Amino acid sequence: MAGNLAGRTAIVTGGAQGIGAGSARALHAAGASVVIADVREAEGEQVAAELGDRARFAPLDVRDAAAWARVVAGAEDAYGRVDVLVNSAGIAPVAPFAEYGEDAFRRALDVNVTGLFLGITAVVPALRRAGGGSIINIGSAGGFRAYPLMTGYITSKWAVRGLTKVTALELGVDGIRVNAVHPGQTDTPMTAGANFGTAHVALKRVGLPSDIAGAVLFLAGDDSRFITGADLVVDGGDLAGSADWASVPDRN
Repeated sequence: MAGNLAGRTAIVTGGAQGIGAGSARALHAAGASVVIADVREAEGEQVAAELGDRARFAPLDVRDAAAWARVVAGAEDAYGRVDVLVNSAGIAPVAPFAEYGEDAFRRALDVNVTGLFLGITAVVPALRRAGGGSIINIGSAGGFRAYPLMTGYITSKWAVRGLTKVTALELGVDGIRVNAVHPGQTDTPMTAGANFGTAHVALKRVGLPSDIAGAVLFLAGDDSRFITGADLVVDGGDLAGSADWASVPDRN
């Protein structure tokens, strides 16, 4: 069952809040030991303390390859192995294109894409030692279409899909699966203040971190053992139709 992860170890980046914290809680509840990795030390320590046994915090800036090496080594030292990596850390700078600027664009790519690349690079040897494993990259519905004012974020999330697929092709021989979960509108600290609209969402609501965590849990476990290189959209049906489908007249 996807919920039975006893004896396994997961590293979750961005684990101090939002989708990362929700994923860490779900994996821990399923029996996994969890390393919560984040730049937010106080919040990360709090999540680890809340989970208790089989949980620890590790400081991590995903742009730092040396820090990644320390996190992976620390996970193996503490729990004996690494089986799952959830790449959830991300940022979303917002500005009109004319004002976006090179710094904001490069930072979005560094965190949202290079951070994933460095994480995959760092964890693969540990996954091989464990006999295989699952890497889950958190993308976005914005990796399938564009939204204004989010040049760096949208560019990075399209890139997450490509990175997921090429690594899935190359790492499958080692029993390592790589998949992407693409949330739609989700209520997290990163989206605080966002003007969400749900008229065009089939389920008529904004997602919660626990909704996304369910998909992460599925991809982490054995029920998804023959799934790799996949895009799993978790958006309440947002991408299923056009933005104005709800305005089409009733023809019944």
